Amino acid sequence: MFGRNRTLNEQQAETIARAEREGAKNRPTPKRREQEAARKRPLVVADRKAAKRDEQLKRREASARMRQAMVTGDEAHLPARDKGPERRFIRDYVDARWNIGEFMLPVMIVVLALSFVRQSWALMIVFIAVYGILLVAVLDAVLMWRRLKKRLVAKFGEDRLPRGGAMYAVMRAFQMRRSRMPKPQVERGQQPS
Repeated sequence: MFGRNRTLNEQQAETIARAEREGAKNRPTPKRREQEAARKRPLVVADRKAAKRDEQLKRREASARMRQAMVTGDEAHLPARDKGPERRFIRDYVDARWNIGEFMLPVMIVVLALSFVRQSWALMIVFIAVYGILLVAVLDAVLMWRRLKKRLVAKFGEDRLPRGGAMYAVMRAFQMRRSRMPKPQVERGQQPS
């Protein structure tokens, strides 16, 4: 602070005189004001179009990574609702079994076709098919969740049960296997350990 200012030659001679050490920083610590000046950015950017373009590009890249993770099951880039070992276990458990709920959509298409037939026998079949498959699918989902919950508690503990896990499992069970996202990572019958 009170010393004389060194010339450029003296500064260079001082850096040359010091030998490079392995594992050391080998440079002087920058001044605080230099670091602050290097970090300063304006609150409102001057070129809004470029900033908007950059933001869209970042969003597009993040979305592409998330879509790829939905196909490959990459845990790092999955959306928050699908992350975690507990959710992965739920997905694997549901994907490993045959679920009645996944057959509801094809049955409903047949029911829709039968509903155009204005005969009493067709309407009776429609009525029985709709309520029958719905009742059986709900019963299957309840029993599935009870078994799955026991396995989750045994593997992760009571305190690590995910919130909304039952709805997550049931909604996945009611989707056709091909349309599930994230894509199934296990084959049918390959129960998660």
